[in-house]
Amino acid sequence: MKPLEGAVIRRMTVVDLDRVLAIARNLPQAPHWTESAWLNAINPESTPRRIALVIGASRAGPQSGSILGFAIASLLPPQAELETIAVAAESQRLGLGGHIFQALAAELQAAGVSELVLEVRASNQPALAFYGALGFVKTGLRLGYYADPKEDAVLMSLPLAEKLA
Repeated sequence: MKPLEGAVIRRMTVVDLDRVLAIARNLPQAPHWTESAWLNAINPESTPRRIALVIGASRAGPQSGSILGFAIASLLPPQAELETIAVAAESQRLGLGGHIFQALAAELQAAGVSELVLEVRASNQPALAFYGALGFVKTGLRLGYYADPKEDAVLMSLPLAEKLA
């Protein structure tokens, strides 16, 4: 996947958190973590170590440098867990999710990760389709894993060595 014209992907910093939280608040399926959880996601001293990226528009354009999405994965080499990937509602269906995922996968592979795993609500059909298109396969089910509403989690995995080779 070639880089999306005008998209900038970089490490998430504390100055990004207001916009990241705003995106998360406006997406029902995004994590609604505490502020300390978000701070841990960008703290290089946190355990487990995480890679947190943001994707934004270039300085030239209608959204001029604004954050449009984010992705966070926790590392437990040789495996990592995709904790979240989200794109602002008004910027969805533009390929941003796929681009930030490719950047995250490359960083994970460079960190010694060979398999990426995730869990997603069984009812979240857009996410299941997105992950399937990226090459993730269903590996299991956690019955009643989510609360409010109570729902099963679909477990999925992706071997990174094959995906990025």
